Amino acid sequence: MAVRRPSNALALAVLSLLSERPMHPYEMSSTLRQRHKEESIRLNYGSLYSVVESLQKKGLISARETVREGRRPERTVYEITPDGQVMMTDWLSELLSEPTAQFTDFEAALSLVATLPPEDVVPLLERRLAELAFQRRAYEAIRAAVPGGFPRLFVVESDYQQALRDAEHAFVSGLLAEIREGSFGGLGVWRRMHELRDEGLSPDETQQRLVEEFPELSNPMPET
Repeated sequence: MAVRRPSNALALAVLSLLSERPMHPYEMSSTLRQRHKEESIRLNYGSLYSVVESLQKKGLISARETVREGRRPERTVYEITPDGQVMMTDWLSELLSEPTAQFTDFEAALSLVATLPPEDVVPLLERRLAELAFQRRAYEAIRAAVPGGFPRLFVVESDYQQALRDAEHAFVSGLLAEIREGSFGGLGVWRRMHELRDEGLSPDETQQRLVEEFPELSNPMPET
């Protein structure tokens, strides 16, 4: 029976670390933090132990030995199994080669943006734009402090995060411009919907009035 692949990226990080050498969970955690991987992978010590336990149950890692350093509690050192090595390689290869839906919080918020009136959304997007600009300046300061000969291999995920921020900044800037100048598609419907709600109409009454006033809303949405 095939082992079900974990869905937590922290599990992939554990397998990757153990492919380098055997480690105990505390060393895994400190190594990930030393390499600043917590900026890309959600990490806390409690969840790390749960991930290690799950990987062991799946036969992807195994306990190699128990060690004690001074007066510290005993620690179990784990190593990757052959099945774990195959899983790690296949998993990482798939993530690198195949784009997948990420379901970000911002995308979810955009899908529900009509819940708020446009006049309230504009300052919120302005605040987001300012925060993105601040994050870019912080990123540029950090990159400027990195020695010129430092291999990009160890900061490539930060470069990717910045590319995403740049793309989001451009998108939000364009969205704000469309709303401000009135060219955003459906802006009239958006504003009218909130006017009708403020008048006390029920959701069904609001929907009916919107269809009457904007006949294009009666057209079915194209399938995706």
